[in-house]
Amino acid sequence: MNHKTIELLEYDKIKEALKGYALSNMAKERIEKLEPLLEKSSIEIAMKETTEARSIVNISSSIPINSLAGVDNVRDKFSKSIILSPADLEMVAGLLKEIKRLKNFMRDKNYVAPTISLYALSSYELDDVREEIEKAIVRGSVADRASSKLFKIRKDIAILEGKIKAKLENFLKDDRYKSYIQDSLISQKNSRYVIPIKSEHRKQVEGSIHDRSQSGSTVFIEPADVKKMQDKLENHIFEEEKEVYRILSALTALVCEREKEINVNIEVMSNYDFIFAKGRYSKSMDGRSVSFNNENYIHLKGAKHPFIGKDAVPLNFEIGKNYKGLIITGPNTGGKTVTLKTVGLLTMMAQTGLHVPVEEGSEIAIFNKVLVDIGDGQSIQQSLSTFSSHIKNIIHILEDADSKTLVILDELGAGTDPGEGMGIAVAVLEALYHKESTICATTHYSEIKEFAQNHEGFINGSMAFDINTLKPLYKLYIGKPGESNAFLIALRLGMDGGLIERAHEVTYKDKKDYSKYAVQYTVNTQEKLNVQKDSEKKEHKKVVADRGASKAKRKEVFQIGDCVFISFMNRTGIICEGENGKGEYGVMVMQKKIKINQKRLSLYIEKKELYPEDYDFDIVLKTKDHRKKDKLINKGQGKGISIEL
Repeated sequence: MNHKTIELLEYDKIKEALKGYALSNMAKERIEKLEPLLEKSSIEIAMKETTEARSIVNISSSIPINSLAGVDNVRDKFSKSIILSPADLEMVAGLLKEIKRLKNFMRDKNYVAPTISLYALSSYELDDVREEIEKAIVRGSVADRASSKLFKIRKDIAILEGKIKAKLENFLKDDRYKSYIQDSLISQKNSRYVIPIKSEHRKQVEGSIHDRSQSGSTVFIEPADVKKMQDKLENHIFEEEKEVYRILSALTALVCEREKEINVNIEVMSNYDFIFAKGRYSKSMDGRSVSFNNENYIHLKGAKHPFIGKDAVPLNFEIGKNYKGLIITGPNTGGKTVTLKTVGLLTMMAQTGLHVPVEEGSEIAIFNKVLVDIGDGQSIQQSLSTFSSHIKNIIHILEDADSKTLVILDELGAGTDPGEGMGIAVAVLEALYHKESTICATTHYSEIKEFAQNHEGFINGSMAFDINTLKPLYKLYIGKPGESNAFLIALRLGMDGGLIERAHEVTYKDKKDYSKYAVQYTVNTQEKLNVQKDSEKKEHKKVVADRGASKAKRKEVFQIGDCVFISFMNRTGIICEGENGKGEYGVMVMQKKIKINQKRLSLYIEKKELYPEDYDFDIVLKTKDHRKKDKLINKGQGKGISIEL
């Protein structure tokens, strides 16, 4: 597909939307390279994968897909024989853990996804590798229990550090040194524990200076009493680093031995990420599979443009059996261009293996090329006129088109003298017909309607228009050309019928009686007014009834005891008082009760998940003193007792 087609039909936007459902960069890169396939067998396999993924997405929203974050770094180190870091090893262990979960997950989905469920069988669980990594690496660092030697070294380090800190704390508390000390804090400089001494007293404290403050008023001294211990500590730290390196080296060697299997797992995981992204995208737009043919036959039932969605008027479209060219006429903003874009984009999406928003029973032809001329394409930089831009694009289309090409032309022949524009439009349509291309075009020229009506292989179509409301209905009717809406609109707005009939005669060289339309519009207008009045009365009654019902059925959003998330505080709290007239709830947060509007609250955990049934919330929401006084009052023994609220 050429760049112009991709741009005009917004195929790239489809890929961007699809990328939003992928987790890994590998899957997103694969989506970025997507383009329509040409082989029927390849398209059907890709579509089957999407269909099976959609079936799984419909029954489970929790699919164990690993994001593969850091996989490129690990692969790069594989190739360069570099020791893997704890983060790298955790990534590998996480991948192996998710592979095992994914394998179990897909094993149970064979009944809805017989094809893609088999892909998991090619992966490797490598439990021995995963267990070794999980035993040695905890929260991004080598664990103490990774080896007995490391455990002993770290224990000795902790003991020595404790002794050093105790010694330095005694120094700071010693009355003899109080006047020398700048600040009673132990810090570290160059990996040595030091204390801050005033610069003028540095000679009164025996030890080594390791750093100075920027102002020079403070020096950081390691007292001589702890030097030997710190030297010993440094040796222990060096031994710790050696042992950590040895452990990481051993784990890296273990992983590298299974590099081939791990790479297969990465490919399997990224492939599933790609396939399930297609399934999730299908669900988001209520997409469906279509059947394919190599006979240039398109039959769309209830099709909708993906970016218009539920608000789109369903399109029923057919071309390729009794006719290869469809000429659509209708008013501006009547949906002609959207119709063309829908047909072109859905064709490209389906050939990519994506579901499309259509009804069951739709069929799409496989084209080698989709060539498009939509919009004026005017370029200020190249000083091209609208007409010139169209012509340049159409020249390329005529050069590239063949019997396996879908050609989409919007407002063919527009932008120049009507007579010459019409002539060019007819010549282009004839040329494309001789090339056996499949043609979808829109026009305003009445002569082109006549061409389509009289030329073999062409048919007229029109976008419906409600002359009573003067609004388009966005529905395509194939088989008849559009009416002269300009004349009907003028008549509807009150122009004399005789003038309209004369205008029709001048334009079409025949006579037509418009009197029936004048009577029809008068009757329809009165009926519409009556219907509108009845509708307004019913709507008023409904609004009044709905207001009463909403008040009667009003239900509080949260219940006392619910744990809620407070957006502006970025923390949770417990509902302690019901909603007041201002829509505020009492929330206990940080041992305080505050009023917060429900718009700033969202349910975090329901009370039934936090507390047993019939739980006494006074235990949580009232102080011990409050409960004690309350108990006495309830027993009738509360004389002289007061409770502050």
